[in-house]
Amino acid sequence: MVTLADIRAAEGRIAGHIIRTPVVFSPTLSAMTGAQVWFKLEALQKAGSFKVRGASNKILAAGDAIKGMGVVAASAGNHAQGVVVAAHAAGVPAVIVMPEWAAISKQEATRGYGAQVILHGRTLEESIDRAESLAAEGRLFIHPFDDGEVIAGQGTIGLEILADLPETDLIVVPVGGGGLIAGIATAAKALRPEVSVVGVQAAACPSAEESLRQGRPAPVRAGRTIADGIRVAETGDLTFSAIRDIVDTIVVVTEEEIADAMLLLLERKHIVAEGAGAAPLAALMNGSIEITPGSTIVLVISGGNVDSAMLFRIVRQSMARQGRILRFSVLLDDQPGTLARLLSVIAEKRGNILHIHHTLGESSVPVQMARVHLELETRGRDHGEAIKKAVAGAGYEMRMG
Repeated sequence: MVTLADIRAAEGRIAGHIIRTPVVFSPTLSAMTGAQVWFKLEALQKAGSFKVRGASNKILAAGDAIKGMGVVAASAGNHAQGVVVAAHAAGVPAVIVMPEWAAISKQEATRGYGAQVILHGRTLEESIDRAESLAAEGRLFIHPFDDGEVIAGQGTIGLEILADLPETDLIVVPVGGGGLIAGIATAAKALRPEVSVVGVQAAACPSAEESLRQGRPAPVRAGRTIADGIRVAETGDLTFSAIRDIVDTIVVVTEEEIADAMLLLLERKHIVAEGAGAAPLAALMNGSIEITPGSTIVLVISGGNVDSAMLFRIVRQSMARQGRILRFSVLLDDQPGTLARLLSVIAEKRGNILHIHHTLGESSVPVQMARVHLELETRGRDHGEAIKKAVAGAGYEMRMG
């Protein structure tokens, strides 16, 4: 079992090899919840996530023994990049096995840091099996979560949180395999026994929740999720023990809640968070975590490695779900000035036109008419309803979507 002494040793070992990330206060979320809400911004860490902490501790602890063959790891992205950055700093080669569904951006980022990338496996567990076979050739295998030195490295986050905010009452942590929460909970509970530590999983892959229900590490079907960093089908033995014994509870969040949290972080705090990193905020906002008024809450924003195209889609879908994007089409006489009159109705209601497409020749449209498709940005559902009412009131028949 990892101890506070192990985490203290890791802290000294990796100092100078990582960034001591800030804890940032959120006035908006504090006002919304009645608590004092802070973000631990591991999205600002080297390689964009907390993973470099555990990898650095493992590699530095091994010393010169790995100078020849180097290291091997399996990861969907963040662990891969953390291992490669740590290996590069130590001057050793790295081989990374990634599951076949790993985001292209994360594959390329891992190669860009200097690793040999092997795509293998439909699950992270299959990728780990392949990496372990490569380790048999003489490489040091760095497990993404079920390793004492990796857990101790991640636990340095807990030390930093309590050093910056000694009065912390609640720490909310994303959970995949459990290495991050195992380390943070070990450190935090040792320094402040009364602190609560809550883990958050994607509902599409609730492996820790299922393991607690069964009383042992238990696999689940890993569904598709935008929180790919916590898409782990089974917790480890070491991490399960910590989750069972010292973590207060595990909650789950939906894909829509994760997406909304990503948008909220982007708009209100200008923080780019990946799905896993936004999961703690999603749990705070969906009511699954009990909030004590006036308490100090720290949300661990574990990473910011999100594909740009994916982020664009997530933001647009989240805005549409909140009623902030309105899509509809209308039929217009194909005459000069008809489109301008429609747009004037929208302008009077302060609708912001994002996209407009004027189509001619559709089989279902009369020859003398055209269908105009519009996409508007609104302030919310009430504003959208006001625009729809004004357009309909001006005599236009709207087709939504």
